[in-house]
Order: sequence, then structure tokens, then C-alpha cells
Amino acid sequence: MGMADLANAIKSMDDVDRLRELLEEEREGKDRDTIIRQFENRLESLEGSDDDGEQAERESPEERHPDLDHPTEDKQYVHALEDGDYRDMWVYCETQAGELIDVSREMLGKARELMDTYNDDYDEQERVVAVLIGDDVERHAEECIALGADVVVVQEDERLERFRHKPFTEIFCDMARAADHPYGREKESQEWRDYDEPRYVIFPATNNGRDLSAQVQAELDSGLASDCSGLYIEDTVISNPVKTGKPGTKKTFERVLHMPRPDFSGFEYSTILCLDNPHREFHPQGGSVIPGSFEIPDPDPARDGEVVHNDLPLDDDWFQVTVTEFDQLDSGVDLTGNDVVVCVGRGISADPTKGVELAVELADQFESADVGVTRGIVTGSFQFDGHVEQYTHEERQIGETGQVIEPTLYIAAGVSGAVQHKVGCDESDTIVAINTDTDARIKDWSDYFIEGDLFEVLPRLTEAVKTGELDVGAVADGGRVDDARTDGGARTDEADDAGGDEHGGHHE
Repeated sequence: MGMADLANAIKSMDDVDRLRELLEEEREGKDRDTIIRQFENRLESLEGSDDDGEQAERESPEERHPDLDHPTEDKQYVHALEDGDYRDMWVYCETQAGELIDVSREMLGKARELMDTYNDDYDEQERVVAVLIGDDVERHAEECIALGADVVVVQEDERLERFRHKPFTEIFCDMARAADHPYGREKESQEWRDYDEPRYVIFPATNNGRDLSAQVQAELDSGLASDCSGLYIEDTVISNPVKTGKPGTKKTFERVLHMPRPDFSGFEYSTILCLDNPHREFHPQGGSVIPGSFEIPDPDPARDGEVVHNDLPLDDDWFQVTVTEFDQLDSGVDLTGNDVVVCVGRGISADPTKGVELAVELADQFESADVGVTRGIVTGSFQFDGHVEQYTHEERQIGETGQVIEPTLYIAAGVSGAVQHKVGCDESDTIVAINTDTDARIKDWSDYFIEGDLFEVLPRLTEAVKTGELDVGAVADGGRVDDARTDGGARTDEADDAGGDEHGGHHE
């Protein structure tokens, strides 16, 4: 193992005797300081330190940082609660140009699913609370209830027509804090709620949603998992002494919102947890959700819900910046409604213009098809001729920071298959990948993998659609069947051209 892999393996081990054996082997072998510290830290976490795991008396921020006039932990403007009461899942329902956007609908449906399961598992009656902030947004309350909300909290003002940092943050936090909240304003008690702050909050991972989620969670002195692609709630056991309060112990945290998100590496997922410390509460547990991560639920017009009006006075100082003039962008390119999408990636680098031309030619053979690109095309330094440049813009990007699509057929040519791209196309019915690199990540999650040069394969696919006969070998699940036939009945005899002889499986 490399150093990083070995360190990760050590952190996952719970067998104290085995850890000690390996530690001694390391000391007698390579004797690497970094690895020895990893063993010692893991043993201390499991067994406790020399003080037999007794928890030391906690120093105040002033005692730990006598050289600072404002210790980091002693924040001036935001404060966590002590022994707070938390309930319900809150969903910020973003509107753009006055209309509810689809990711808001997705989150309401997912929140409804989560809280239904939560209430069954924990024998509770907690709710989904939708938040609407803007100008003339109460008209969406009925739809929010039909999509799963039990309560809709609304604040309207004509000055809130456009998203602004300060007022939207202040309003959301005011909504989240109960009437008797120690850090909130004086206001009348609310009959619909009997808790201090929400248990969970979720926001859309749009430009405005990312902005608002970070500011709200900072103001409420909690944490945030950004750009999540999944959500689930369950208990979890933690041995980290920062969370348990003393080394060598384990603690079960209940009702934890698990928030998977793609790693910055682009190849793995991490699940983010927002857990309390022994002396510090991190609530609400919050995250932002990548648009397209969940299905939009079918609305239920028969659902009952309550609409609550928030009445926070809006300070004129919150509106010091105004928009005096703007241009409306066109709606751009929507790839989501196509049956077939042909996507090109960095593999077109040998002849970028020709690569896009071939993708367009293939897409043109279908009645409902279009061309998409990866982020590498959008951000790369490729030079394209004018007649294909329109197909290389950001509006056609597929992935975590682009469009999320679910076509019947997705053809990825020269695409490596990073997790961020996978998020954008993983729900496609059939994924066909074309790549010269048999170790490309996309091979692991495509239905059919064609090992070959896209400049050779795409024209053959185009001809196959025209004629109904295909002579390209596509390796599925790493294997091959020599006598596989196409839908048109043509024998596939050119396995070697597509690298099929190396993999064993089947061609189509």
C-alpha cells in the first residue's frame, strides 16, 4: 500500500491486538514516523490515552488562547444553542422569476419520503416545513403542500423580488428561531411549533441556494454539506474522541442526516454528517442538494397543510444594493427531454472540431436527440470552428454543475467518467461508452464499453443507425460473446477492432 492507503486502512481497524502487531512490525521494518503516528493515534482512539480515558476539564476559549483578544470559538454574532429542542425538516423552496423551480419540487418529495420513514422508525410526528421568501410567492403554497409539505412558512415583500444576501438570510434565520429563542428577536409565540430550531434544513445547490445555505448555517452556528446527491436518516456509531468526549469510547448518534456528495477527487463519494460535540450543538443539520438528484413527486391535491406568515420587519440597510437594469438571458439548451444524447469529452483533443461534427452527425440520425459536453470541454483550451462552437458552451454541460439528464440512450465518446459527470447521466436507461482507455472510470458504470478511437467508432455508429446494421463490438461487463448479433441481425465479427478479445463478455 501507499502511505495514504495505509493510513486510511489503519483508521478503519478496530482490532487492538492486530494494530499492536502491525505497529511492532512497522517499527522493526521501515519504521516510518508518519505510519507509526497513525497506529498510535488509532490505538489511543480505541483504548484511551495514559490518563485511562478520563475526560480533561474543558478550558474556556480565553484560557486556551490568552494571546487573542477575540478567541475563535467565542464568536460575537452567532451562537449555538445549549440543550436545544429540534424538530421537523425544513426545505427552502427557491423561486426564479417568480416561479417555483424543479429542484424545490424534488426536495419536497424527498423530504416527505424521509420524514414518513423517520416517523415510522422513531414513532414521531415530525413534519416537512416549506419556506417561501420573495414577492408574490404565497401562490406556490398550495403546490408545496400537494408535493409533501405539512406547513408552509411565507414572507413576502416587493423588495424581495430578486434574491439578496442579507434580507433572505435574516428572514430564513428569523423563521427558524422560535419566539423564545435566546438569540432571536422578540415575537409572539407560534402555535404551530414547539421547538427552538429545525432538526434538518435542505437547500437547492443552485447559485442562490448555495449562497443562502452557507450564510444561514453560519448564522445558526451549524455545519453544511454542500452539493449533495443523496439523503438518508439513520443512527450511526462514532469513536472519534472529538465527538464522544473521551478517547477509547464509542457513542451512538441518533437520527443523523447522512448526506452523500461527490469528492473533490471526482472519483468517490463521501457521506457528510453534522454531529454535535460534547460541548457544542450543531443544529440544524443542513445540506444543499444538486438539482436532478431526486424524482419530482406526483402532487396530491387532497393533502392538507397549514400556511404561516412570517412578519420580520425588513431593514432598509439590507437593500443598499439595487438592480437598475438587466438583460434576460434566453432559456438556453434543455437536454432533458431528448430520447438520445451524444456527449463528447476530452477524447476529441486530436481534432476537436471533427469530434463535435461526428457527434452532431450521429445525433441527427434520431428524431429526438442532441449533443452534450463534459466540463473538460467547457473549461478546456480547445479551439473549435465557428459552425460547431455552439455545441461546446456551458449550457450543454452534463454533470454535477451542469444538466442532469435521463435519456433512453446516452452515448459518451472520449469521456473519462468522473463522479461529477456520472451524477449528470447515471439514470440513463442505457449508457454506451467509447474510449481507447480500458481503465477509464466510465467503463465501471456504462452498460456497453467500446474500446476504440471515437473518430473511427462514431461514423460506424452513424452508418449503423442509417442502415440498421452494426459492425462495432461493444464489451459489456468486461466480457465478450463472439457470435453476438445486432438488432438488425448482422453478425458482429470485428471484436478485435474494438478490443473485445481482451475482455471476454458480449458484443452488441
